[in-house]
Amino acid sequence: MANRRLEGKVVLVTGGARRLGRRIALTLAEAGADVSITYRTSKSEAAQTADALAAFGVGALAIECDVRSEEQVRNAITTVASSFGRLDVLVNNAAVFAAEPLESLSLEAWDAVFAANVRGPFLVAREALPHLRAAEGRIVNMGSLGGLRAWATHAHYCASKAALHSLTQAMAKAFAPEVSVNCVAPGWIDFDAGTDVQAGAPHPSVATATEAERRTGSQSAHLAAKTPMRRNGSAEDVAQAVLFFASGPHFITGQILAVDGGLSLA
Repeated sequence: MANRRLEGKVVLVTGGARRLGRRIALTLAEAGADVSITYRTSKSEAAQTADALAAFGVGALAIECDVRSEEQVRNAITTVASSFGRLDVLVNNAAVFAAEPLESLSLEAWDAVFAANVRGPFLVAREALPHLRAAEGRIVNMGSLGGLRAWATHAHYCASKAALHSLTQAMAKAFAPEVSVNCVAPGWIDFDAGTDVQAGAPHPSVATATEAERRTGSQSAHLAAKTPMRRNGSAEDVAQAVLFFASGPHFITGQILAVDGGLSLA
């Protein structure tokens, strides 16, 4: 049995049905937390994840919610609070990833990325704040290496994650001293066969060069070679960083933690 350092705590992971959000949710449940997840379109995956969470002997809930919608976010927070009586940790994981040449980037594409990646975390944090303050809780935002190192073909995505990093620090000041707010910024993440995505697929925190490279894994190998730790990250690496902020010293706030094996130094 893992150290149940979050026993008695209630956690909400947005976008927790699949991929990295699922791994984060499972890690927090293994640590003893009751975990709610939100999903937008992945209803069947959300149900499967909720079952997997409950297998740890904790409370589990899957809630349909588009984090861009103020009404849906408000309803989701109300559902969590009424179901579990409190909310201790919010993980703002729901996001979209997109690539498009900057010179042809449409206003609609720009706004769509910012709506999910910046407005969403703002709305969820704002609605959750009274509960988090009452619990002296935590917020963990999911940033990106792209928010630290810009990519020319992903300008709107990179700009949105840089905005989220700045929002994290603004929240840390505004919500103190009751709530600590930090950010995990993953680099390239290789998913293993135990996840619901193809091995070697990237987390939407990093870009790939071409679809062909994504299929062959050459870009993955290239980035691993560039990384000082000589490998790409795993979903577990990122989930453990989230667990640290969720259960570590409450005094730590306003930090942007790159989980990239040193790739941002290359």
